Amino acid sequence: MKIIAFFLAALPLFSCNFFSSEQAEGFSNSGSAPKHKIDSLSLPKAVKYSWLKTGDYQTSTALVNQIPLPQGYERQTAASGSFAEWLRFLPLLPKNEKVKLFDGKEKNYQAGAYRVVNIDIGKSDLQQCADAIMRLKSEYHYSRGEFDKIHFNYTSGHKVSFDDWRKGKKPLISGSKVSFSAASGSTDNSYSNFQKYFRNIFMYAGTASLEKELKPQKLAELKAGDLFIKGGFPGHAVLVMDVAINKKTGKKIFLLAQSYMPAQSIHILKNLKHNTELSPWYPEDFGETLFTPEWEFSQSSLKTW
Repeated sequence: MKIIAFFLAALPLFSCNFFSSEQAEGFSNSGSAPKHKIDSLSLPKAVKYSWLKTGDYQTSTALVNQIPLPQGYERQTAASGSFAEWLRFLPLLPKNEKVKLFDGKEKNYQAGAYRVVNIDIGKSDLQQCADAIMRLKSEYHYSRGEFDKIHFNYTSGHKVSFDDWRKGKKPLISGSKVSFSAASGSTDNSYSNFQKYFRNIFMYAGTASLEKELKPQKLAELKAGDLFIKGGFPGHAVLVMDVAINKKTGKKIFLLAQSYMPAQSIHILKNLKHNTELSPWYPEDFGETLFTPEWEFSQSSLKTW
């Protein structure tokens, strides 16, 4: 569990606990999607994944090259250098890889996971649902040197930015009070310092704080990088990883990913409820409620940055 120093921050420990495995396994999954050829796209030069060692990335493992489209769909255009493009080329682990917990054990419920993203979990119970999304968003900006765009609010409402953090201006927590140290006069842009930053965010932020930072998004304007989020105690969040459009009808489908509680592998979700022939893709016209394997969201829970 997250070990947290001040009030409210302890509550997000329960933010990813809703459906039981038995409920999730009760969803129907009637068949495989009718698919056509898998894309074979090259990694754009500007796309980088800082947690991987040099030479470890293989374009063939990219989400876009691993998850095929149903017949008649084409991927939504993603602007060069965008978060959507960055998500599309995230590396996936081999097909037989299981969802792991932070302690190395396999998650008990595997039926809702389609594929596992090749990104570390950490060795503490920190990178849960909203944390995983904040991690991906901040990794994207870090890879582009956009340090001023990496900032999140604590559950207490205090804004903590990596731009300040790298300059030595750190949050000081005493009970329910938060203050900040003076800048140190030196700057540390290293990846190890960045890791310390987002682990700190994981401890003191969650679905409740993140939801307040986001803007409502219309379903008709859905794009990769948006998220469905229910802030609170409990709460949960899933990230839209990719979007495709039916060339005849104009209807969209989308992929979702999550971490959960306890901290675990970020994984692409199966669609076990809505027109399951499309799975792992979800249809835009899912109705009033979006059912994912371990949570449900209303249409109004769709948000954007």
